[in-house]
Amino acid sequence: MQKMIYILKKMGVPFQEKYEFHIYGPYSEELTARVEELCDMGFLSEELEDKGSYVQYKYSVTKEGGDFRNTLKESVLEDPAYAAKLNEKSGRFLELTATLLYFDLLERSEQIEKLHVVKGKLNFTEEEIEEAFAFIEELSALKKLP
Repeated sequence: MQKMIYILKKMGVPFQEKYEFHIYGPYSEELTARVEELCDMGFLSEELEDKGSYVQYKYSVTKEGGDFRNTLKESVLEDPAYAAKLNEKSGRFLELTATLLYFDLLERSEQIEKLHVVKGKLNFTEEEIEEAFAFIEELSALKKLP
């Protein structure tokens, strides 16, 4: 979820959380605190999934959370399909994409160089990197649609 929110923020969705670079890519302590609050209030449920070398967190909106969201009648997302596209991607791919976006002020070759420095152990292939750049372009094109 951290990577999804970061990517959406980079695409212009008005999330306010500040991000720093962390071992798994862009990370927001503020977002973690907000998610914990939503879990404590019963609006989100959290499920831990052991992936061997790490634990993956999965979040679902509870009935109470859905009811509350419906009372707001407003969403920061103009099109929920935007987030659904992100939800289809693997954690590895989101980490790659978010990391490239974190360095988006650099030239493409410098972004790739930085990626290999900070994420060298993940051994991203040239194909994966190109797929991530194509996905970023796809998301950027979506946000420009009326």
